[in-house]
Amino acid sequence: MIQILQVEGMSCNHCVKTIEGALEQIGVKSNVDLAGKSVTVEFHEGKVTLEQIKDVIENQGFDVV
Repeated sequence: MIQILQVEGMSCNHCVKTIEGALEQIGVKSNVDLAGKSVTVEFHEGKVTLEQIKDVIENQGFDVV
């Protein structure tokens, strides 16, 4: 499944690497769009839930809106 999440608080490449790295650890492919304030995630629903993905992003200090 592919989902686009709106994320507040991202401002630099460090933010991109932080989010993408954290999501990779739970088996989620992601692409951060700083200008669009969004994160596109690709995941298998049987392995990871959208809520888990949101939690991972928020645990890195960002807000999923």
